[in-house]
Amino acid sequence: MKDNENLKIYNLADIGHLKVHGRTTNNRSPLTLFWTGSGIELNVTGSELWIEVECDYDLYEPWIHMLVNSAPVSRRMLTAGRYWVCVFRGLNENAAKNVRVLREIQAMSGDPACSLQIHAVKTDGAFLPVPEKPYKIEFIGDSITSGEGIIGDKAETEWISMWFSAVDNYAALTADALDADFRILSQSGWGVLTSWDNNPNANLPRYYEQVCGLLAGEKNEELGAFEPNDFGAWQPDVVVVNLGSNDGGAFVSPEWKDEVTGKVYKQRLNEDGSFNEEDASNFEKAAERFLHTLRQNNQHAHIVWAYGMLGMPMMPAIYRAVEAYTRKAGDRKVSIFQLPNTNEETVGSRSHPGALSHQQAARELTGYLKGILAK
Repeated sequence: MKDNENLKIYNLADIGHLKVHGRTTNNRSPLTLFWTGSGIELNVTGSELWIEVECDYDLYEPWIHMLVNSAPVSRRMLTAGRYWVCVFRGLNENAAKNVRVLREIQAMSGDPACSLQIHAVKTDGAFLPVPEKPYKIEFIGDSITSGEGIIGDKAETEWISMWFSAVDNYAALTADALDADFRILSQSGWGVLTSWDNNPNANLPRYYEQVCGLLAGEKNEELGAFEPNDFGAWQPDVVVVNLGSNDGGAFVSPEWKDEVTGKVYKQRLNEDGSFNEEDASNFEKAAERFLHTLRQNNQHAHIVWAYGMLGMPMMPAIYRAVEAYTRKAGDRKVSIFQLPNTNEETVGSRSHPGALSHQQAARELTGYLKGILAK
């Protein structure tokens, strides 16, 4: 196919009908995609569409997923550099196409160099308005909500970005079923109080009020990752919290030592295998504090603590935390939902929930949220 002489380049900042997905800064020159499922959406005519990306990494290369009229058309790894990527070519130039280009992988806290930006698009078509959806849902979680394990065979055990998926995880599937826009804030291994390996610094609540504060390094500071998030610009109808799996894992993992202070951290088990009461209480207090933070920043949202895709050891503590919060705050727009557990038939790579597990979770969560959104 010959080069298309009718292609015109448009900087993202100059596209009036551009829809941005995911928590980010106000900068569109270029647009930085920090989180799982972040990206752009366009309604565009024309026969051809390209996007200009810029990315970098030391360890974990970014992946993107491209959808045309809600159908996945390409999933690809991005190499370092700034270059053009074709979204589609040779389509009916008169027909309007809905296009979404989404970041497949989570914010990589373990690779400060990992970044993904979109500078511009080029097309021979025209941009049309992208209608707003009736609902907005924010999902907060760990590796499950990052979609780790959805891609790849059950035998795969490597911790690499290829095994992540934003499009096929329960958050995206639930949002699609409810005709809702969604945002994801998630990080593998992290929890409410501590990470799976007892690191108290690796908890989502600490960074919730920043754009993407769990990242590190001067580069991410320049990109605006540590800026306060503008909550007024995007208020969800529902906040789904899927945290607790790694807090539970900390009880059966070795201690973590802070190399700077020398302090050792460990969630302890009693001799009979039950959770140490003081440590379980610390988790409950952290969960209760997080609920206060969520309500402060999302005043009208219903908060749903959804948990259970990798077992439920923390469910009693979650119930106690939610009960304590609702009693003290008088907030009745908070509830708990038990997600279906992953089994041998639904497991994916890295012993994480696979595509079938995410589909099952999305079906059940969708049914629950329908009742909430109908009120």
